[in-house]
Order: sequence, then C-alpha cells, then structure tokens
Amino acid sequence: MVNGFDQFYYAIDNYIIFFYRMTGISMVDYMIGTFCFSLIAVLLGELTISLAIKVNTPYLTGLSHRMKEKETLSIKAYETGDMAGYKALNKEATDAWGRKFFAMLAHSAAILWPVPFALGWMQTRFAGIDFPIAFPFSIVTDSVGYTFSFFPIYILARIVFGKLRPHLPYFASVHRKLTEMSA
Repeated sequence: MVNGFDQFYYAIDNYIIFFYRMTGISMVDYMIGTFCFSLIAVLLGELTISLAIKVNTPYLTGLSHRMKEKETLSIKAYETGDMAGYKALNKEATDAWGRKFFAMLAHSAAILWPVPFALGWMQTRFAGIDFPIAFPFSIVTDSVGYTFSFFPIYILARIVFGKLRPHLPYFASVHRKLTEMSA
C-alpha cells in the first residue's frame, strides 16, 4: 500500500512542484506553492461534497419533508391534547432530524479527505526541513516542520474559496444547494 502512495506522489510531483518554483525565493515559493496546493485540496474536497450531495439529494429532501411533516403533526397532536401521539410523532421528527444532521456531518467530513494526501506528498518533499519560528512560539521550540505551516495556509485557502464559491460557475449552484439544505 505504501508503494502505491509513493507511486501516486511521484506521478503528481512534476505538476505540484511547479507551484513551488514560481519566484526563485525559497520561502515565498513555499508559501505560494503551499497555498496553491491547499487550494487544489479544497477544490477536490468541494467537488467531492458536491457529487455526494447530488447523489444524496433525494434522501436528504425526503428526510426534510418527513421531519417537517412529523413536526406539524406532533404540534397538532399537542394542541388537541393527544400526548401519546405528540410524543410518538415528536420522536419520529427528532429521528429524521438526527439522520439529516449526521448525513450533513458526513458530507462536511468529505471535504477534508484530500488533506492527508496533500500532507503525504509534502512529506516526500519537505520532511526534515525545519522552519525557524519567532516569539512566542520559540518559547516552546525553535523550529517547526511543514505541517505547522500547512494548516493555517489550508484554512486561508478554504476562506478564500468560501468567498469565491458563490461567484464561480459550477460552485455557485453547489453553494445555493448547500444554503437550501441547511435551511
């Protein structure tokens, strides 16, 4: 299995390393390259969640309708004084809500699957390279590896993509779908 990953990293290396050789200034190239690579990871995660949502839309829509229906019926049962009916219907509405919540949580986790692969490739290139750090982090250690810088840059790439998503052709429709589903 490790051999397969090494082959994969070797296959993508020539394409990814391009982003790390833009200016000739090593630290600037590292930051630009890591941002571009993080943006690729964000795009892959976003494409994954968009496909998952397209496949699961009927299921999630059904859960939403079931939840609203049972909630409405439980309120009517409560208003008529049918406490047993209210509790049973409310339990079904809560069950549908829980199923939708955990389905959406799974979709959210799908966004992150490219991160371990990105870190795996970075390990082939940056393992053993330490970056000196300044105060206050230098109290704990005087240098850090590539993972320390990857995560803040990845978060920045997510923020930038989040601001751009409503304006990008394919992702604008995905953004609308996610907004509708969260309501």
